[in-house]
Amino acid sequence: MELVFLAILLLMMITALSSGFPVAFSLPGAAILSIGLAALCGYMFAGDASSYFVEGGPIQWLNAGVTNFRSLYWSVERDTLIAVPLFIFMGIMLQRSKIAEDLLVAMAQMFGPVPGGLGISVVLVGALLAATTGIVGATVIAMGLISLPAMLKNNYSKPLATGTICASGTLGQIIPPSIVLIILADQLTSASDQASTIRKAAYKAATGEFTMPSVLDVTSTSAGEMFMGALIPGLMLVGLYILYILFVAIVKPGSAPPVRYEGKYDGKFIINIFMALIPPLTLILLVLGSIIMGVATVNQAGSVGAVGAIIMGGYRLYEGKRSTYYPAILAIASTVVIAIILTFFDLNVKNINEGDGIGIFMASIAVAMLLIAVIWSTWRIYKIENTLNDVMVETSKTTCMVFIILIGAAMLTSAFRGFGGEELVKHFLTNLTGGFWVQFIVVMGVMFVLGFFIDFLEIAVVVVPIVAPILLADPGANVTAVWLGVMVGLNLQTSFLTPPFGFALFYLRGVAPAIVKTLEIYRGAIPFIGLQLVALVIVAVSPIMVNFLPKYVALSSETAPPPINPRMQFCIEEYLFDYYDNQGEQLRGHITTIGTIDISSLPAKWQKELKKSLKQALNTFDLVEKIRAAEANLAAYSPEYRPHHEYVRGLQIKIRNISLEIDELKKDWTRGSQSDSPDKESLNLIKAQIEKREASIANLKNQIPESWSKIRKRYVELEKAERKARRNYRNNVDQAYETIAELQKVISGADELASLEQQLTALETIIINEPVKVAMDRIKESVRSLGKVAGTNSIKSRLSKARRAVKGKKPEPEKAVLLLKEGLKLYAVEVDWRRRAAAEIAPALLAYDNAIKDSIGLRLQRRLSSDQVKAVARCQSIHRDYSLQF
Repeated sequence: MELVFLAILLLMMITALSSGFPVAFSLPGAAILSIGLAALCGYMFAGDASSYFVEGGPIQWLNAGVTNFRSLYWSVERDTLIAVPLFIFMGIMLQRSKIAEDLLVAMAQMFGPVPGGLGISVVLVGALLAATTGIVGATVIAMGLISLPAMLKNNYSKPLATGTICASGTLGQIIPPSIVLIILADQLTSASDQASTIRKAAYKAATGEFTMPSVLDVTSTSAGEMFMGALIPGLMLVGLYILYILFVAIVKPGSAPPVRYEGKYDGKFIINIFMALIPPLTLILLVLGSIIMGVATVNQAGSVGAVGAIIMGGYRLYEGKRSTYYPAILAIASTVVIAIILTFFDLNVKNINEGDGIGIFMASIAVAMLLIAVIWSTWRIYKIENTLNDVMVETSKTTCMVFIILIGAAMLTSAFRGFGGEELVKHFLTNLTGGFWVQFIVVMGVMFVLGFFIDFLEIAVVVVPIVAPILLADPGANVTAVWLGVMVGLNLQTSFLTPPFGFALFYLRGVAPAIVKTLEIYRGAIPFIGLQLVALVIVAVSPIMVNFLPKYVALSSETAPPPINPRMQFCIEEYLFDYYDNQGEQLRGHITTIGTIDISSLPAKWQKELKKSLKQALNTFDLVEKIRAAEANLAAYSPEYRPHHEYVRGLQIKIRNISLEIDELKKDWTRGSQSDSPDKESLNLIKAQIEKREASIANLKNQIPESWSKIRKRYVELEKAERKARRNYRNNVDQAYETIAELQKVISGADELASLEQQLTALETIIINEPVKVAMDRIKESVRSLGKVAGTNSIKSRLSKARRAVKGKKPEPEKAVLLLKEGLKLYAVEVDWRRRAAAEIAPALLAYDNAIKDSIGLRLQRRLSSDQVKAVARCQSIHRDYSLQF
């Protein structure tokens, strides 16, 4: 019966959406009505309101929807959606301030004389507006009102003109900052957590180990990463649109003729172009640049964008007056002053150092000036045509719509799970032959078809939470959440463009003249849909286009993980092994050179450690070859092992699923047998079903080949051999470099150690003549001073023992003095050899350190170099198959 109510749920949702009922009420309404109906039928026909739910009851599932939403969007850590109203406000403000009109006119004047230039200008304006406003309807309507009449007047093909405008308007779906990407990032963050849980459970079931290596875990995403990941695919889509228009203009010159600019290319023209292009480009750089460079979070960048839109609206709506640009000039000047102050002062008010007070005072004045500029601009847009009020109302409406839809989607998803829909989808996708790519193509196909009928937001908040955990959990494809999000975003873009229900087509139809037929608008959209599918294929086969920029920014930021991070080891080693191949002889030469210097000034312990370190450094190259040999053995055996692995794991998954069904049936049998009037016929039926499933498990177990244990054992041995080879290499290089770093640190502390001589020699007099407490405090202070110098443990040990000798009820100052003298003797020896080593060995040691720190010593560095970041980011951008480890 659960399936009946699942069908009712979907039918009610589809009926409500297709009839034009508001989405914000269709989703929760379908959920509440279907749950209520299932509860009522269960109470009437089975005597239990929870009878027709997979587990739990109606109250539990209704609460689950609200609780799920609250846990996702009211949590302090989950603040992604704060950016939604900020970017909506920015987009509406820029649209109301006629930035779109200025851009369209300026671009048409620039590119008009080129064949297809008017169409190209529409595409470029669509891209710029997408990067500033991100609002599809406003962009399509603005371009339809301004560009379409001009294109038709200059004999542009009607399908080409309308298709170009519609396609360009939908760029706001994929080019950041996009509301779609923010919503997807939020949904995929939750999906990644679920996928991680699924993958860990699969790893435990397959290997019996409770802890899964971090390198095998699911890679989550954020709104900032989604923005960076979508940037290159979005620009590629712009390039495809432009190439298509140029192709049509060359093949069919009459379809996209050049348009001559009737004015003069003079200073006024340049100023107009400058004023139309520079402000939105500056805003793009401020918003996207701050995210990409790691200067600001998405929420902070959204705030910058909103303030920037207020400044731009303030001078654009006040155009033609003497004081038009005063607020903008004040804002720019204040920002420049703050940037200059930041280069000279640390403005952290929680940790004010000496001299920073002046900088904070000047910065406060600059911030006050910036605030005056913002208030000035806000007052203007408030007074002129009531613009601020209209923008705030529209922002509130749109934001409320988004959040109500999210609440409704959370309730609908809970109802879908309550009726077993999630398990049905999971079983359907996992049972498809062909693995991840067949599942992925099916999901993308369903989304493509759904885009014919429903908006992107419904798909993002209803479909994505259901299918994304399944796709992300697949270790065979091991796709990143940001790649999946961009692929979904590109696909959802078609929901605005695809006939017959594409919203962009409706927007354009509403403003297009009667001479343009609806069929011509549809025909014009079809080639651009084809281009979107081409972009989807390109991104699908080239995940590096999406993953590289987020990975590069993460690895080059101030908070980047150190090179010793476990998730980076494979890629770092791939980079280093190539480096060893190219620079191995030079490295050996440096190792040989340092081995020939006179190290007699070092103590015997350090001489032994240094020789051991150099031996380990030379051993690096042999260990690399052992890793390659172990890799080759594993790679040679994997093709033979893979079919057996996939076959047996498939049987084991079926066995686990049937075992879960048996557990549920046993619970039903227990509940039925413990009731006041047990139904024997029902109990016998449940028992028969259990026996049938147990027989199925036995049959499946019999299908596992007897040779499986031997085959699996061989693979595990080869895998362990490779892991051991890598572990040996890592321990070896760490120990080889650690000695060099520590020895340098010890030698460099010679002068600091020598400066403590007077303080240490004075301790004898203090121990003999001063009170016990004074002596203890002075010894403790000396130990603390020695602790700041590397390699002084032996001296500190003697002083600590001397302190204990004068401590207690029976002080022993004579013993303390003897221990102190032993410490001073060690101290003199330490100072002597360190000074000689600083003169004789330190330069050669520094040269050797510089030669190996980015190779043999890379794991112990604080961060990667620029070239290393590029190489590692490129390596991590590739999706690797980990299925054989599960």
